[in-house]
Amino acid sequence: MIKEKLDYIPNDLVSLEDYERYAKERMDFNSLAYICSGAADEITYKRNNEAFKNIFLETKTLEDLSGANTKIELFGQSYESPIFLAPVAYQRLVDVNGEIATAQASNAMNTCMCVSSFSSCTLEDISNTTSSPLWFQLYIQPDMNVNIELIKKVEKLGFKALVITIDAPISGIRNAEQRAGFYFPNGISAINLENINSIQTSNNFENILDIVKTLPTWKDIEFIKKNTNLPVILKGITSVDYAKKAVSLGIDAIIVSNHGGRTIDTLPASIEILPKIANEIKGKIPILFDGGIKRGTDVIKAISLGASAVMIGRPIMYGLATAGALGVAHTLKILKEELEVSMIFTGCKSIEEMKSLKIINNSYQFR
Repeated sequence: MIKEKLDYIPNDLVSLEDYERYAKERMDFNSLAYICSGAADEITYKRNNEAFKNIFLETKTLEDLSGANTKIELFGQSYESPIFLAPVAYQRLVDVNGEIATAQASNAMNTCMCVSSFSSCTLEDISNTTSSPLWFQLYIQPDMNVNIELIKKVEKLGFKALVITIDAPISGIRNAEQRAGFYFPNGISAINLENINSIQTSNNFENILDIVKTLPTWKDIEFIKKNTNLPVILKGITSVDYAKKAVSLGIDAIIVSNHGGRTIDTLPASIEILPKIANEIKGKIPILFDGGIKRGTDVIKAISLGASAVMIGRPIMYGLATAGALGVAHTLKILKEELEVSMIFTGCKSIEEMKSLKIINNSYQFR
């Protein structure tokens, strides 16, 4: 039996794991299959979470923490914490207000929300909901005119950055969705892409290899970069080579992410890749991180290994499914408070100080 959405926060809802449990009691089988699944055997999906458990912190509890705060600045915008909302598609699958509710939570917590190309609410409605900065996530469409049209729209609406997803040129094979016979209920669609041929799937072609004729390339990235006044961020960087290429092309930031383990299986965890990329980039551009964040200690680990900020995806949906905008805001509050406690125990009074924190990984020290 599916339980009703909450309009209050019960005493036993104190962690992101709790939210996941509560949400799964409130989502139907169809939504569960979409939100909670990973590609193929879900090795990468599970590894994203498990990898954090092999990374350990060092305590420093006699430091002067006067003036401690979690604030960061990116692209001229100030944020209360380094915890951002990742782009998640079709949020109305779990809440009637979908992305609008998430934007309300983002506004309440003064953080950044990245809106998916596959949002189930209009860009205009989302923009009108919040005064906090919004970023727009773009899946590059085969018709470049469509991409430019979308970009000009979000520029006009006041979005502050353009996030181009590069790690999902086609949909991943998610067996859990296939077994469930996943479908989009009536009234839920990528409303901002209506009448547009969106992300490619193997079902659109007689031969899956025919898809390669329409897939984006670095030339498309360069073209878009030249045709927008927004900072351009590449999401889905999982290799040092691609990180270096992004820097060479003048990309403004990158997001180290394996798409939550939803595209291709058996990739390393995002946190395992992060320090290698950060050591190569050496602060030339900001690095954001996505994949497996469930605790404030995870946030501090990611920042100490090279991230400027982190993004959460599935936890948004769990908060939304449990208690709507209230649930998303509370999810962000939990993470921020856990981060603040972690800062006290590790002797860090700023995000900048986290970057020199000693981190240990089972048998060897990262730094």
